[in-house]
Amino acid sequence: MSEQGNVKVIQAAYAAFERGDIQSILDSLSERVEWIGPEVEPVAGTYRGRDEVAGFFRKVNEIAEFSSFEPREYVAQGDRVIALGSYRGKVRSTGWFYECDWAMAFTVEDGKITEFQEFTDTATIAAALAGASAASA
Repeated sequence: MSEQGNVKVIQAAYAAFERGDIQSILDSLSERVEWIGPEVEPVAGTYRGRDEVAGFFRKVNEIAEFSSFEPREYVAQGDRVIALGSYRGKVRSTGWFYECDWAMAFTVEDGKITEFQEFTDTATIAAALAGASAASA
């Protein structure tokens, strides 16, 4: 696929996330996908295969609801796509909000996502999960 085609795969996955269509995201993944969550519990870790990635999204849904999810920029080179953006979420158990910029790195092969890793402000998310501000954490 072209770099532009790879970006479209990622944009379609983000559009599916925004409308709550996790199945469409899972359908965009290779069967051998490796998905690395941000280093914050309970989503930290490496998920392999669609079933494990579905578990990742279940965890995300259990802990947070997003009021904003904004991919803003895409950088593509070969089979790699880096997306830059931000989100604002509310932790369901504490009621605390967090707002973070993020970078998400994808590898796309033959129109399917084979690798993913998110880089974000995990201290801010962990503080919201604990019911504290990042400044006091």
